[in-house]
Amino acid sequence: MACQVVAVCFDASQPMRLAQFWAGLLDREIVQDAGGASLPGTDTQLGLRFVASHRKRVGQNRVHLHLHLTSTSPADQQQTVARALALGAGPLDVGQRPEEGHIVLADPEGNAFCVIEPGNKFLAGCGFLGEIACDGTREVGLFWSAALGWPLVWDQDQETAVQAPGGGTKVAWGGPPVAPRQGRSRQRFDLAPSAEGDQRSEVDRLVSLGATWIEAGEDGAVMLTDPDGNEFSVLRSR
Repeated sequence: MACQVVAVCFDASQPMRLAQFWAGLLDREIVQDAGGASLPGTDTQLGLRFVASHRKRVGQNRVHLHLHLTSTSPADQQQTVARALALGAGPLDVGQRPEEGHIVLADPEGNAFCVIEPGNKFLAGCGFLGEIACDGTREVGLFWSAALGWPLVWDQDQETAVQAPGGGTKVAWGGPPVAPRQGRSRQRFDLAPSAEGDQRSEVDRLVSLGATWIEAGEDGAVMLTDPDGNEFSVLRSR
């Protein structure tokens, strides 16, 4: 019995400001709740959520994932970049080479994302939010395939990727070397038990697959880590 991805969750100093940026870029509606703001996804496009960070940053918080947006043409790629810059993004140098076709930007809180060049075969048919690109080992890719019930669509040279059976946004892990941990990550997956399950049984199943229990929050969510030590939450059953 697999759980469901509710959203990719971002810690933010100004959750609504960040939600407004991504809503404008992805053309989605904002849904506010007590803990933050969400951009609900669809059956094929993952949702995003932005919550106030209650932890004081010490040095550089760990960043282990970023978003890849797709393009249908060179003009479409430039239009996405221009829209992102107008909404408050900025250019970001992560060592990309001039001959590489993707364009790297940072959102208003410094979260990196890429606008991928047209013709990228790996992301063909994945939709505008084509990929969640993660830092991680092959082991963690196998864990998430089992956790979500999503098949592996890439497993080569220690790199893995999974995708929902119906297609859409891929989640990929780049393989070793994995960047060292520097405190809690600013991003994580929010999961929900399947309609047939409950939170406790889901947490037990994930632990049996290799997750580690960390804590239960005041909101009822249970924080776990995957085999690479990346935090994720299992929300309270509704």
